[in-house]
Amino acid sequence: MTATDVQASIDAIWRIEQARLIAGLVRIVRDVDRAEELAQEALVAALVEWPKTGVPVKPGAWLMAAAKRRAIDGFRRDKMLERKHAEIGRDQENVRDTSIEKIETAMDDDLGDELLGLIFTACHPILSAQARAALTLRLIGGLSTDEIARAFLSSEATVAQRIVRAKKTIGKAGLTFEVPRGAALQERLASVLEVIYLIFNEGYAATAGEDLIRPALCTEAQRLGRILAAALSNEAEVFGLLALMEIQASRLGARTATDGSLLTLNEQNRARWDQLLIRRGLAALERAQALGGAHSPYTLQAALAACHARARRVEETDWERICSLYDTLREVMPSPVVDLNRAVAHSMAFGPEAGLVLLDAIEQAEALGGYAPLPAARGDFLFRAGRLGEAKTEFERAAVLTRNSREKAFLLARARSCER
Repeated sequence: MTATDVQASIDAIWRIEQARLIAGLVRIVRDVDRAEELAQEALVAALVEWPKTGVPVKPGAWLMAAAKRRAIDGFRRDKMLERKHAEIGRDQENVRDTSIEKIETAMDDDLGDELLGLIFTACHPILSAQARAALTLRLIGGLSTDEIARAFLSSEATVAQRIVRAKKTIGKAGLTFEVPRGAALQERLASVLEVIYLIFNEGYAATAGEDLIRPALCTEAQRLGRILAAALSNEAEVFGLLALMEIQASRLGARTATDGSLLTLNEQNRARWDQLLIRRGLAALERAQALGGAHSPYTLQAALAACHARARRVEETDWERICSLYDTLREVMPSPVVDLNRAVAHSMAFGPEAGLVLLDAIEQAEALGGYAPLPAARGDFLFRAGRLGEAKTEFERAAVLTRNSREKAFLLARARSCER
């Protein structure tokens, strides 16, 4: 292999192995910063050695072994300092210190689900949702602070500070970097799923900026969902979320036109929907339902997405089934946003006036104040009801509220269409 080939191999291996390497090390050293440092030191060692010796057959094991050697060296230095600061006069001549041996033995243990443990720690509910998302993308996704900042339209300094504070909070709390067991699992799992879906949604419908979608974030969220599903094969809501993400992601390539403008669900070319992702999503949905999670929030949302995925043409969409699912979701997960989406479904199933009646009932909800989709939905209902002047006003109001430039352009175009 040429030097260029080796460098390309190292880059690819690092992307694959980084998260698992850090996860294994953090279980050993109990310090996220130190684990990251050791992983980087192992990478530097690989950059020095592999061009001379070639890429090893098991590169991940090589990197872990290199990092462990450096961890042991660090433990030994720490022990020497402890001895130097030991109480004067203490007789240690005949005391055999076995602490390093114990550490070395522990390092050889099968750590099993260390990556899963790191995910649960990065998503611990003691951290804010933003901190959990940033730390997860940094430690498990391997994204740089600059990449995370660009993904969430924040400054690099803000993201870096958020990650540093999160690490300090984890350190002070003395978290064990392990998968919780028993009753604690459900509480912690909810926090993990919330973070993964937050990451996916920011990729699927960017809240601000120039891009309508950021597929890389969706891909990372799907990868995390698949890791959870493989490790927690009896958790219905894990499969519910995975199903939802896979089916929603199947439409990413069809959501925008060639000029980057937004295409509504009815405007999309369904031949461009990714059928492999749809099949994966439907299989995950079936698994979630078989595990008894048919009425859990993520599974219900996945079932809603499945109604669209199964319709090869817009006219085949089972809107009455969608209304029924939203009626159930509203009971399971009461939310003004769910009510808004339910109103959209009812407008499609029973006519725009039915949707307007439901919107009137939630118009004053505090959570929807300044929420662009509300006037956008009202504008659509009014447009379909032939009340073009009122529709134009609502589309313009929605355009003012959105922070995404592509969405703003779409809404202003709809406002102009009311002038005919």
